[in-house]
Amino acid sequence: MGGVDRRFGALVCAYAVSGYGNYLNLIALSLFSYRVTGTAFGVGVVMALRLFSGFVAGLTTASLSARTTRLRTMVFADVAQGLAMTALALCAARTPMWLLCCAVVVMGAGNTYFTVALRSAIPVMVGQESRTRANGLLVTARSIATVLGFASAAPVIGFGGYGSAFAVNAASFAVSAGALLALRPRTDGEEEPVRGEDGRGEDGRGEDGLGKDGLGKDGLGKDGLGKDGRGEDGRGKRADRPRRPRLWHGVAGLPGLLLGMVLLRGVDALASSSHNVALPVVAHAGAPSDPALFMTRFWVAWAVGTIAAHLVLRRARWGSVWPERAFAIGTLAMSVSFVAAFTGLPAAGLMVAAACAGFADGWTEIVYTSHLQASPDRQRSRLFGMSATAETAGFALGTVLAASALEALPALTVVGMFHGAAVCGALLLLLFAAAGARSPSSTSEEEGDTHGPRTRTGTLPGA
Repeated sequence: MGGVDRRFGALVCAYAVSGYGNYLNLIALSLFSYRVTGTAFGVGVVMALRLFSGFVAGLTTASLSARTTRLRTMVFADVAQGLAMTALALCAARTPMWLLCCAVVVMGAGNTYFTVALRSAIPVMVGQESRTRANGLLVTARSIATVLGFASAAPVIGFGGYGSAFAVNAASFAVSAGALLALRPRTDGEEEPVRGEDGRGEDGRGEDGLGKDGLGKDGLGKDGLGKDGRGEDGRGKRADRPRRPRLWHGVAGLPGLLLGMVLLRGVDALASSSHNVALPVVAHAGAPSDPALFMTRFWVAWAVGTIAAHLVLRRARWGSVWPERAFAIGTLAMSVSFVAAFTGLPAAGLMVAAACAGFADGWTEIVYTSHLQASPDRQRSRLFGMSATAETAGFALGTVLAASALEALPALTVVGMFHGAAVCGALLLLLFAAAGARSPSSTSEEEGDTHGPRTRTGTLPGA
């Protein structure tokens, strides 16, 4: 393993430690919020405040990345979250409401800033050709941290109280910040593509950004015209008729399919909130004597599935830019598996369904992240900020709606409805992907016109 690999491996270990503290804190902070507020409504307000701060942070990540480095953003996010947890640990015996609210705001915003900066920096840290493997390592580390954090929450809180849980979380942030300062990985700057003997990168383009057909990623040559003699506005030298817009061509300078992936990610977060809310209900109903064992089986099997997804994708030879279809199909499989887990299966069947859901979850995470990372360095922070905003908004809305629906409907019905929305979204993305793939040739025959940059060679590579 080379020097860069060893450094990134050390960074992944620090990320896992930080993730462990976060998932331990997720349970501890929920229970602690109930103790401070005294009502379930108060717990909901605290959770909503944390999600809202993460939502706002997602909107500001692009402007922040233009003013500072990603490394500095990650370190400051870790330090801020560590200080917030230290304050709660010191005041655990008597915590005023304002301090709790300040802490959750810092936690929500800090987590978003750190995650966006890290995901955006991966291609710079390891190179474009290694980003899929790097994403798989991060997903594996997070999965293991999830299981260990959830499993150790009860003994840690039981042994040392909430103060000890917050102290462990603060220490985990210190480990992450210390690793970043010690390793100081390169996180900013346009990475150089790997080029073969012919001087072309993995996308088949040379140093001038043009492929063998003489066209760039925007489908245009040096003269600003495409293969059919038309420019970016869809007009040829003699064309005066405006092109018809197509939904899959995108808006706001982003390809439509890429926007569709971000939106589907938000819908997936909404769907995921349903099984997160419903799982404790099902655990108490299905295993009243030991609901913790029920949940442990579920999450351990899920983690094994995510690790398997990383191992499969690491050995695959399909390149590092993943198509939209792979993401949509993975979302379909994940939703179906999660619904199956709530159908009253025996213990073995439950673990199989959870493992399948975990495999699809890991698959979609790696494919989606790698796809967004194929974009130019200057655009990644914007993309991942949009993604974080969509995911946070989806999860927050889903948590409220699912909790309300569970008051009147069975868990299977609620989970089925929410994941049904994700299935519909995935099917729509597949349809638009198929339409986008057919649009250049079919529209040329039917209308004698083109529609600007093609979907797969649009503003953002990999879209």
